[in-house]
Amino acid sequence: MKKAGLFAKITILVLVLFVPGFLYYLLVSQGKNRYHSLRILGPKQITKTTHRIKGKDIPDTIYHTLPDFKLTDQDGAPVSLKTFDGKIFIAGFFYTNCPSVCTLMNNDVKQLVANYATSKMVYFVSITVDPARDSVKALKSYADSFKPASSRWLFLTGDTSTIYNLARKGFLVDALQTGKDDFIYSDKLMLIDEEKRVRGYYTGASTADVNKLNDEIKVLLSEEILKHDTPLY
Repeated sequence: MKKAGLFAKITILVLVLFVPGFLYYLLVSQGKNRYHSLRILGPKQITKTTHRIKGKDIPDTIYHTLPDFKLTDQDGAPVSLKTFDGKIFIAGFFYTNCPSVCTLMNNDVKQLVANYATSKMVYFVSITVDPARDSVKALKSYADSFKPASSRWLFLTGDTSTIYNLARKGFLVDALQTGKDDFIYSDKLMLIDEEKRVRGYYTGASTADVNKLNDEIKVLLSEEILKHDTPLY
């Protein structure tokens, strides 16, 4: 009976991980344009060089990408853009003394973390906008309170110039301090692909948006599977 139960769990896991990619393949190869890839967001530059697709010269495009950064996670480990090489990740901003919205937002992230706990391809990043109070120790206590299903949920702190510049120039959202206990920052979750490009914005406290993000994580994973032509799970 134990073996049967284990087999059933493995079967369900395989279906959860494989079906999105398989459906993506069917839609792309047989669906006759019924599938639309996720957009690449942010400023872009059309270059003078081209590449050929189906005998046509297509102008090359340089898309906006995140700048490198150096921050520290809740375990005191350094985190930079290189940490996410070969990965996709979902990022958002918060602070531990936030009255209510941050808790709602991070509870939604907690569920997403559980959904992708078995995928080494997916990371989640929560960046404090209040690093003066949100030390490594404070972030560790805050992170532990959510009892995350995966260690791939990173809570990051650092200096304000790095964090605020990363928000504005990297993720293209607001993040600044306007008073002792007052902060203006985006409530969006951002989906970032392997090439460090923004592929989607989602309101973190909106159930509909978080459900959409959950679906589009699968779409992006499927795109990466096809790009590498090898399983990434």
